[in-house]
Amino acid sequence: MPTLDDIYRKFGEAAEAAQLIETELGTMLLLAQGVDEGLLNKPNPARASNILDTINRRTLGQLIRILNSTTQSLDTLDSLLTSAREERNRLFHTFYREHNFRRNSDGGRELMLRDLESIHDALLAAYKAIMLLSGVDLDALAATGERAEPTGHLPI
Repeated sequence: MPTLDDIYRKFGEAAEAAQLIETELGTMLLLAQGVDEGLLNKPNPARASNILDTINRRTLGQLIRILNSTTQSLDTLDSLLTSAREERNRLFHTFYREHNFRRNSDGGRELMLRDLESIHDALLAAYKAIMLLSGVDLDALAATGERAEPTGHLPI
């Protein structure tokens, strides 16, 4: 039977997946806006910092909507991103309220863990799809067994 520590650990894993989605979408938006403003050809650190600050204040839904209006369309991922947004919001805003006293019994914690696994799966599927759109196949990388160097980069 799952312990309360198991529940908290899985909640953290799901929260990490949600943050990865938001980070990658923010990176995509930063690139798109940087290109639109010519910051790749004529760097302007102050403007780039301002754009990044604005992006960091956006919600997941706002990031998706803004990116859909840019040249880098997420239309092909619409259902995955909608599901991820809903699951992310449920995780952070209502998960513990929905499950309430289930944390106090073996059967309740089992239900909570299954729910968290479902949330994590939805978030991870969306993250993998976003990364694939960015040119990174996480499943293929995992299959090779290669690990990133201490710099965070894969060996060339």
